[in-house]
Amino acid sequence: MLSNRNEYSQTYEQSYGTQTLAQTFMAKVFSWMFLALAVTAFTAYVFAGSKDLMGLMISETGGMSILGWVVMLAPLAFVFFMSAKFNSMSKGILTIMFFAFSVLMGMSLSFILLAYTSASVFSTFIVTSGTFGLMAVVGYTTKTDLTKFGSILMMGLIGIILASIVNFFMHSGTMEYIISILGVLIFTGLTAYDVQKLKRIGMAAGEFQGQTVDKLTIMGALTLYLDFINLFLFLLRFMGNRR
Repeated sequence: MLSNRNEYSQTYEQSYGTQTLAQTFMAKVFSWMFLALAVTAFTAYVFAGSKDLMGLMISETGGMSILGWVVMLAPLAFVFFMSAKFNSMSKGILTIMFFAFSVLMGMSLSFILLAYTSASVFSTFIVTSGTFGLMAVVGYTTKTDLTKFGSILMMGLIGIILASIVNFFMHSGTMEYIISILGVLIFTGLTAYDVQKLKRIGMAAGEFQGQTVDKLTIMGALTLYLDFINLFLFLLRFMGNRR
């Protein structure tokens, strides 16, 4: 009887410790993510409100300048580089790149503030925040293994990327509408999937060294940041009112 009680106590302590690790890890992930979103929002606001700064990204003919194209394409390169060099990169360099990425995203999103009304951007942000928050809770609390759903969602993501490239040349309004619907569904699902995946990483955080855990929180924040931004952009296609 005493032995069973001791075994139960040890199991409870291990489970409690694991849950505490996961909660601490996720709190750090969301803190990094919210900080990055704040940097992006501030940068977008500053650039959108300055003709001189926007002029750096727009050529005299009204198209994209060289800097404009760099700003639009560099964030994707940052994501690939940070993922590829995760193991060899120090926490300090990874942190610098994470915030540099956030600034570049703000510069690129400044065009959106000029294209859509402030009211529609704000309302879309509120809807995005609510949807993201709900799915984050679902991902963290559900007992269902979302791994299989994650695989399907990733294939869907690849599909809409390819479809978007094709539609860039076709300029089909119908295809753009379908892509937007699928984009909202995919990134809504990916939010729950990624939160569950990060929770599991957090539960195993005790197996990693300190700096590795810190780097994992930054990469986790990057993952959720991308889910939020993409969900926001796809919702904006439905909810946004152009100027």
